[in-house]
Amino acid sequence: MKTLFLCLFFLVSQSVLANEPVSTSFWSNVAIGKHDALGYYEPDLTNSAPTAIGIKKFVVNWQGAQWYFASQASADKFERDPLQYAPRYNGHCANALSLDLGLITTDGSVWEFFGDELHLFYAERGRQRWLNGDWEAFQIDADRAWKKALIEEG
Repeated sequence: MKTLFLCLFFLVSQSVLANEPVSTSFWSNVAIGKHDALGYYEPDLTNSAPTAIGIKKFVVNWQGAQWYFASQASADKFERDPLQYAPRYNGHCANALSLDLGLITTDGSVWEFFGDELHLFYAERGRQRWLNGDWEAFQIDADRAWKKALIEEG
């Protein structure tokens, strides 16, 4: 009986983890405004520059959403290790989470790296708050809100 319980627990926990909410538009199931998640990692890109927009031809289904890429190479790289390239909080606004405002979608156009991790923001004002404030403390608050949101969604 104990083995059966552990197996059921494992399956349920895996299905919850596999279905984390992703920032998609109201009208589609496409993640982060069709931005190529690997495009943010281009060495010459600054956060004021637009990132590559993906196309439907190069799509990866992950966490229940469609992630578009600008090339097959980007799609393949993401598919091999999505956790390395997906934005923190699956693209939901890091600032909104840090303020405990819930899961606010983003379009992928306002972004910044904090602690080597990609964070997306609904608006420039939120990104500026993190840049000019204690982003590490904000991230702790956002992590707490993210965990709460995962429980509520699950």
